Amino acid sequence: MLQKLTHSRTPGSRRRFAALIPIILAFLTTSVAATEIGVVGLFPGKAVLVVDDGMPTTFAVGSTIVKGSHLIAVDDEFATITFKGKPQKIAIGSHVNRSASGAISSIVLQANAQGHYVTQGLINGGSIKLLVDTGATLVAIPAADAIRLGIDYRQGRRGYVTTANGQAAVYQIQLDSVKIGDIELSQVDATIQETGLPFALLGMSFLSRTDMNRSGTKMTLTKRY
Repeated sequence: MLQKLTHSRTPGSRRRFAALIPIILAFLTTSVAATEIGVVGLFPGKAVLVVDDGMPTTFAVGSTIVKGSHLIAVDDEFATITFKGKPQKIAIGSHVNRSASGAISSIVLQANAQGHYVTQGLINGGSIKLLVDTGATLVAIPAADAIRLGIDYRQGRRGYVTTANGQAAVYQIQLDSVKIGDIELSQVDATIQETGLPFALLGMSFLSRTDMNRSGTKMTLTKRY
């Protein structure tokens, strides 16, 4: 049986198989190709970007960053790029892995001078600065930010938390969407705190749906579901 199998492959079939090898390799290379883009500076009409492990380079709005990716807008908080025709906002100090279609979304965060991970994100489509806090059970938002974002939080379930200044009223709600970098999650549980919370916290109701990996001063979040 082994002899028959060995001699069943004709020279023509071997040539056809050999001809397929470059195509197979090209497919595999394309399927894992990825480009990491980081934002290190924002200026009127320009952004300073780091592509993969390259040097910081200044790009003007409208210019090509890499093939298929263009810088289309810059403001005080974000550089907006396109990838395969879709816009993507990247906050200053953040990196986004621009992977091949179907790849899992991720973002690389850089610790600040205090060792904290802070990123600019979007909640229900509105811009907000978020502090990564694994000790927070839910995403937590100051009431002033919730009002600015158009969240009618008083329709939520009321409760109380203990702060350094005593008890503070909170309202538990569900956010339509929370997005940082490439990662966008829907139906994220959150609390709105009326006093005692100086900034928004990216808590475990978001983080538990990602894989977190720390390496030195960098933290990589990868979307799980």
